[in-house]
Amino acid sequence: MRIATFNINGIRAAQRRGFEEWLGEREPDVVALQEVRARAAAIPRGVFGRYHLAYDEGEFAGRNGVAILTRCAPVAVRTWSGTALVQAPGETHIERVELDPDPLARGLGEFANHGRYIEVDLAESPITVVSMYLPKGGLPAHLQKPGRMREAPDGGARYDRKMRFLSAFARQLTRSRRTARARGRELLLMGDLNIAHTRYDVRNWRRSNQAEGYLPEEREWFDSIVSPRTLVDVVRRHHPDVDGPYSWWSWLGQSFVNDVGWRIDYHLATPQLARAAVTAGTDRDPAADRRMSDHAPVVVDYDF
Repeated sequence: MRIATFNINGIRAAQRRGFEEWLGEREPDVVALQEVRARAAAIPRGVFGRYHLAYDEGEFAGRNGVAILTRCAPVAVRTWSGTALVQAPGETHIERVELDPDPLARGLGEFANHGRYIEVDLAESPITVVSMYLPKGGLPAHLQKPGRMREAPDGGARYDRKMRFLSAFARQLTRSRRTARARGRELLLMGDLNIAHTRYDVRNWRRSNQAEGYLPEEREWFDSIVSPRTLVDVVRRHHPDVDGPYSWWSWLGQSFVNDVGWRIDYHLATPQLARAAVTAGTDRDPAADRRMSDHAPVVVDYDF
């Protein structure tokens, strides 16, 4: 079973840059998408081919949006908002359906309608698949220096929001993992987590210690959600103690050409599923002018 996660940075832009060709050539069985960034009515017709679509667009036009594509119709779909667009291949309706609500962990309510989380139970395998887009965040107030930041100082508001999210999501993730196990399913959390976990996940790690996405407290949080008994970083398990394989490069300068990247897109799997992974890596675009997104798909083949 080939499973991919891909932050496409806008479905309309990704389509122009070759997303459909990639989908047809790689033929994944399941694809988790982040930053779809389109209202349901604006998704290009036919872009997902013969896949079933489950999509939570969120309440912010042109931002966020998470989806899961499957070859077979999923057994169940769940979102934090309690609604989703669910389409079979060829369908064009844009009405969201009401889903059976799952209780949210304390603190997640403020994020429920942001289009950051969707999960499905696969029909062909006992796996619950999650597509997740975690907030980028920002710097804490004491690290913000006017004139040295690309964005205007905000007094640490984006940082505080991300830390609230991380705290609440850790509780939700424990609940989701235990619920999947009670249902006889493995859990596979995929997506853009906007955190580089270790020094091997950032090319310039020494100078990134005071950069959002590589702050010590963010990496400590990541430590808390992975372990041999809970969730395993599948790609890192296949590529131990080596730089990368990176999954994000800035559009600016020669970052892509020089492979100055970050690894922030993950497959985090429960242990039994992680052991079933036979190949794992990124589909790095062949050239800078042929990039589908500022991210690359992360693709794992599971013999499960």
